[in-house]
Amino acid sequence: MIQGSTIITVGILVIFIGFILIFAGTALQTTGKTSDVKTGGVVLIGPIPIIFGSDKGTIVTAVIMAVILMILAYFLFYRGLRIF
Repeated sequence: MIQGSTIITVGILVIFIGFILIFAGTALQTTGKTSDVKTGGVVLIGPIPIIFGSDKGTIVTAVIMAVILMILAYFLFYRGLRIF
């Protein structure tokens, strides 16, 4: 049985590691090289998706990932496969 204090400690450690990775990634990106940054995302407001992106490739990738996440959420929450 996992104790509550262990879960809290692991959560804080994961957040701390995330901050370190973001800082390291930002530092490595600003070392003089120029690169082309492409962004995209999907915001779901109920059943209505709002899709945005800087080019067609990132929009397609964002839509595919959103569909995969919606299918995963359906199976986890509505089909009785409760993990948590």
